[in-house]
Amino acid sequence: MKTFVLDTNVLLHDPNSLFVFADNEVVIPLCVVEEIDDQKKRVDEIGRNSRHVARSLDELRKKNSLFDGVKLENNGLLRIEIPPSVSASTFPSGLDPQKIDNQILALALHLKKTKKNQIILVSKDITMRIKADALGLDCQDYERHKVDVDKFYTGSAVLETDAEVINKFYADGCLLIDDISFEANQNITLVDRLNPTHSAIGRYNLKEKTIFPLKSVNTRAKGDTSLWGIRAHNKEQQFAIDMLLDDSLQLVTLIGIAGTGKTLLALAAGLTKVIKDEQYQKLLITRPIIPVGKDIGFLPGDVEAKLMPRMQPISDNLSFLFSLQHEEQFSNISLESLIDDQIIELEALSYIRGRSIPNQFIIVDEAQNLTPHEIKTIITRAGTGSKIVITGDHYQIDNPYLDSCSNGLTYLIERFKGAEIFGHITLVKGERSPLAEIAAELLD
Repeated sequence: MKTFVLDTNVLLHDPNSLFVFADNEVVIPLCVVEEIDDQKKRVDEIGRNSRHVARSLDELRKKNSLFDGVKLENNGLLRIEIPPSVSASTFPSGLDPQKIDNQILALALHLKKTKKNQIILVSKDITMRIKADALGLDCQDYERHKVDVDKFYTGSAVLETDAEVINKFYADGCLLIDDISFEANQNITLVDRLNPTHSAIGRYNLKEKTIFPLKSVNTRAKGDTSLWGIRAHNKEQQFAIDMLLDDSLQLVTLIGIAGTGKTLLALAAGLTKVIKDEQYQKLLITRPIIPVGKDIGFLPGDVEAKLMPRMQPISDNLSFLFSLQHEEQFSNISLESLIDDQIIELEALSYIRGRSIPNQFIIVDEAQNLTPHEIKTIITRAGTGSKIVITGDHYQIDNPYLDSCSNGLTYLIERFKGAEIFGHITLVKGERSPLAEIAAELLD
């Protein structure tokens, strides 16, 4: 049996982490309970998770003393333990014994000295793991919900074949694939192995085991500029547009570095589907409210006044898209009027929980800053007839306890991979400007 000592951030990240360590011992330092209690009045996900943890511990307390230990359904044992008294003389020099993090470290050190089984400190705090390692403790990140980014699903694949096969694909409008299996709705590039400039693109249909041409490519070849004046600048954007306009795909994810066009394409598709095609009643746009750099604190005014500065990137993109729209029937429509009429709704992510959202085109931007649990909360809000588009860059994370492997966006993509109602593409080429593209490559 191993003993896992849990840091506060693990419980606030996943309140069910109490129960996922199989038939081992889970130790919660009493100071962690105190930190959990400090967060219970918050109205965000952290507050909800803290209350969830408190309720779980209270239910376990009814079974047996948390001090003596409570047997869990997975045959594990959970205990709350008081960190030992520490002083400057008994604690490593340079560490303040009054800090909660250092009290957790002191408890882990105490258990290592007094118990025979392996002691493992689990923390999502990088600095905490560094200090634990310096003290000779075995420390790990919380691995549940993590994704191997080296094997991350990109949503596309290249199939090298003969020129005759590509010609047949163009002639027949499809290509049956019997000997190779792709994921449902995976975007495929057919390449002539002898002449790489001879190629074709399409999307794989899992039921029929067939690659079909992109519908959006065919309509644009006939002169239809239906995506609010936006045209694809590369094949990944062509894949994205095709999935965004495909009503059979209820969930689409777009990831890519800054400037690849993921947010702009999603908004253009939303405007097209809501205003031009009238396929959906409303365009709902939301994003996590996490500032980049030092926060400026509370903002004055009502909810709309507080929200708008955080949604400024969305507003900028919408204004740009309306500047591109010159079709006569939409010439008298303004962004402000659509917002006033609630056809376009900018919503704080905090207010999504508890809602049922039918027949809406929903865009969740900057989703890399969401936890797996928050992503689940959003997806389960979708009502009948709604489509959700989720965008983000899994390498540009502002949440201090998430990384490219553990954020909700990558977790969602990995779990939905292969679902028939799901489509995904990784955008790789920056199209915002030459400066933005060079900056994304050089300033990492």
